[in-house]
Amino acid sequence: PKYLDLDEVDRLLAQPDTSTPRGVRDKALIELLYATGLRVTELLSLKAGDINLDAGYLTCIGKGDKQRIVPLGHTAADWVRRYAAEARPALLKGRKSSWLFVNAKGGTQLSRVGFWKVLKDYGIRAGVSRDLSPHVLRHSFATHLLDRGADLRAIQMMLGHADLSTTQIYTHVLEARLR
Repeated sequence: PKYLDLDEVDRLLAQPDTSTPRGVRDKALIELLYATGLRVTELLSLKAGDINLDAGYLTCIGKGDKQRIVPLGHTAADWVRRYAAEARPALLKGRKSSWLFVNAKGGTQLSRVGFWKVLKDYGIRAGVSRDLSPHVLRHSFATHLLDRGADLRAIQMMLGHADLSTTQIYTHVLEARLR
């Protein structure tokens, strides 16, 4: 799988202009995606009630309509908290929406293509030359966890893989470390 190294992730996370509502939204999106390894559809389908920021977890519906609980780090939780308090109301402009992450135009659910374009633009600005996609951040999440000693079974649960063999694509990290 294609994945970013830690320096590339840091540069990507530094790109959004957090002085604007859209920048805060984008920062929260990218932080949350990298911190949880969610699929892009799972990320964009989140509703406000799906995240427990104080307890540090979120609940999402994955492939096959299977619900799973994913832990959430403090940094991502802080950015989502800031987004929900400041940027989301500014983007909604008085409208109502059940979706956590909304489009800057109209307050509707942010689309997969819309988020892909946002991420691609930040990737170019960060100097991440290879093909950047939400799935590359998912792979980066899993690779970096495994590289730091996380249990393969725990990663499988967080990614929502039905079978451990699907998660084993990340063992390239272990093989390189063993060598």
